[in-house]
Amino acid sequence: MVNLPLAHDLLWGMTPAQLPADAPAWAIVALAAGQPVVVRRALSAAGFVAVGVRGVSREQRLAAFMPVDSITRRVSPETLCHLDSPRDLPVMQALKQLRPLLDDGGWVWGVSGSVGFELASGFRAMHAASDLDLILRAPQMIGRDQARELVALFDQTACRVDMQLQTPFGAVALREWASGSSRVLLKNAYRACLVTDPWNPQEQAA
Repeated sequence: MVNLPLAHDLLWGMTPAQLPADAPAWAIVALAAGQPVVVRRALSAAGFVAVGVRGVSREQRLAAFMPVDSITRRVSPETLCHLDSPRDLPVMQALKQLRPLLDDGGWVWGVSGSVGFELASGFRAMHAASDLDLILRAPQMIGRDQARELVALFDQTACRVDMQLQTPFGAVALREWASGSSRVLLKNAYRACLVTDPWNPQEQAA
C-alpha cells in the first residue's frame, strides 16, 4: 500500500498465525472470525504496522504487529461519519445529532472506538453505556475557545463524547485542550509528553 495506515484506521487481513505465540485464545478467535485490527500509536519494524486486536470485553485488548503486505482492506475514521446502525443506542443518537453540526463547521472528522469498529465491520462492539469516540484532523491550531464550544455541543448529547485532535505531531484530547491547562498530554508513536502547544514543531523537538 502506498500510504501508511494512520492511528485509528481499521485494517483487514491479519491472521491468527501472525499473532504472538502467547496470544490469548480470544484474540485467535477474533482474527479467525475475520475481525479487523485497529492501528495504534507505536514504533514498528520496517514492513510492519503497530495494531491492536479487540475482544468482546473492554479488558480484551492485545497489542500486536501486522505485516504491511498482509493488509487487504483499510478503513479510516473519516469514511464512517455518515454510516448508520439499525441499533438505536445512545451513541448512535449522539452521532446523528452531531453529524450536521460537525459537517457544517467544515471539519475533517471521523468515528473511532467501538462505534467506528461496529459501523465498519458489522461485529457488535457498541452497548448502551458506550462512549462516542471521535477524531478531528487539525493540521492548524484550534483555539481554546473553539475547543470549549465543541465540548459544550458534546455535553448536550445522550452519551459521553470524547474527541482527539490529530495535530501534525500527535494527538491531544479535546477536553484537555479546552480545559485551559497550561500543558496538555500529546501522544505520538515515539512518546507521550506534556506540551504547551501541540502544534509547535520546536516544542516537539525539545
